[in-house]
Amino acid sequence: MPHDPHEQFDHTVLDLIEHSPVGAVPHTPAYQDALQRLHASHQAYTDANHKDGHVTVRSLAKLPSFYASNLEALIAGQITPQELESNASIYDRYVQSLPESRRAKAESYRLTVIGKAIHHRAKHDHAVFHDPVHTLFLVPGAGPHPGLPGNYLHGSMFQVSADATSWAVHVHDNDDGAALADAPSLAEALGRLQEVLACAPFHLSELAALGFRLN
Repeated sequence: MPHDPHEQFDHTVLDLIEHSPVGAVPHTPAYQDALQRLHASHQAYTDANHKDGHVTVRSLAKLPSFYASNLEALIAGQITPQELESNASIYDRYVQSLPESRRAKAESYRLTVIGKAIHHRAKHDHAVFHDPVHTLFLVPGAGPHPGLPGNYLHGSMFQVSADATSWAVHVHDNDDGAALADAPSLAEALGRLQEVLACAPFHLSELAALGFRLN
């Protein structure tokens, strides 16, 4: 295989990013060219924590993901979807994982990320359906825009139809970047969610390989 003449220098730049307190590199042509290569190959992302900073994927790989603590029990059929850990609790754990200096900014995204619960009940022959299922998750990564504080993407698996024959999994950065997937059943939606959790950290564009539509 041909040797990449940039490989050694690019690894040096990755080390430099990780050792910089603000993820900065020199503004010289050689370093800026290396940054372009590292972003194009999804080895580095724009840092959500520092203006004009960068963060490496290998450093994000050390971060935890956040999702319902009893998700495995749902997958195993031991609980119902309505018994999943609440979105507020999941978001609380994410915020508490951050350095104290970043928690206030993370809190400013709370309503956007969790969203206002959509409560609709369909009545038929006096039967009342449960509120639609909606469960939050946060994973390390980035998109066209940086992630939330700590460099986290946020997403949800949710029930689209009242009869539970239509589901979706959406993943977002801190702005309008998104990757979207549909599923005809809870089992398939859970499979989609598991794929996303297993792939982290990632750039939203990489989810296209899993069949997600990019916004």
